[in-house]
Amino acid sequence: MTIKLLSRIDVAEGTIACNFQKPAGFQFKAGQSGDFTLINPPETDSEGNTRAFSFASSPNEPDLMIATRVRDSAFKRVLKTMPIGTALNLEGPFGSMTLHNNADRPAVMLAGGIGITPFRSMVVYAAMQRLSHRMYLFYSNRSPAAAAFIRELTELEKVNPNYRLIATMDDAAKLPGGWHGETGYINQAMLLKYLAKLDGPTYYIAGPPAMATALQKMLNEAGVNDDDIRSETFTGYS
Repeated sequence: MTIKLLSRIDVAEGTIACNFQKPAGFQFKAGQSGDFTLINPPETDSEGNTRAFSFASSPNEPDLMIATRVRDSAFKRVLKTMPIGTALNLEGPFGSMTLHNNADRPAVMLAGGIGITPFRSMVVYAAMQRLSHRMYLFYSNRSPAAAAFIRELTELEKVNPNYRLIATMDDAAKLPGGWHGETGYINQAMLLKYLAKLDGPTYYIAGPPAMATALQKMLNEAGVNDDDIRSETFTGYS
């Protein structure tokens, strides 16, 4: 199906969000993704003209939104500069990293960098639908300026009393004096500051491959079964 670019904005250092026209009747679940293909782009490279992106928008928002780090690849250069109204091809939706149905089980989301996109979809959807799931979003970045959607994700706590954002920044030495959140990497001790116990929730992991692997290992070592962990990696950022 064909979609058109409606708008493009900066949402963090080196990160853009693109809003596209949602095709009539197009449906997806929060957390799913699609394959976006450039049509006759002005440049290309060996990586090709198609990329998979998680939908950062909620299914009940009017447009389709994706967000991405801007890297030095032909696809990203075209995406950053193509005129508003440019058409792309979309295939999907794909993926099974969607919110579980049993609202008695908390959802614990562990995001690194641009891995926030499927979780932005989930938490906005939960707020708009007034879902009763207890949701904890642990969001790791190197600095507040690099954290896409951080202000919006913070404000959502006022809308949904069942949702909690725990933002953490990697390098405490480089943080501005006004930062009062967590610092360092997401680990077992940080989780236990906010969760009564580690066994019981359904966990969702999205971020760079090394981070996703480390977090899954950490959860396994804490006694969390793989059946209770859903993971998605963002490889290459190209």
